[in-house]
Amino acid sequence: MLIIGREASVQFADDRAIRLRVIAVDRKWTYDGWIWLTGYVIDRHGNAADRREIFVQRHGLHRLPRRIETRPSTN
Repeated sequence: MLIIGREASVQFADDRAIRLRVIAVDRKWTYDGWIWLTGYVIDRHGNAADRREIFVQRHGLHRLPRRIETRPSTN
């Protein structure tokens, strides 16, 4: 899961930043430092809201820490 904001592309500046669950990275040639990603935009409830293909700068991508789910004990 990545945070895509202003550092990745101006189209995601200010309140347009998104959380993206990446499903594919396109290997075709692009400008140096840029990359095509395909994934699902994750809404505030954690649900996949929209499938998107985006063109962003690699250095502007920020990985979200993995969420550790806890299960209630069955004792």
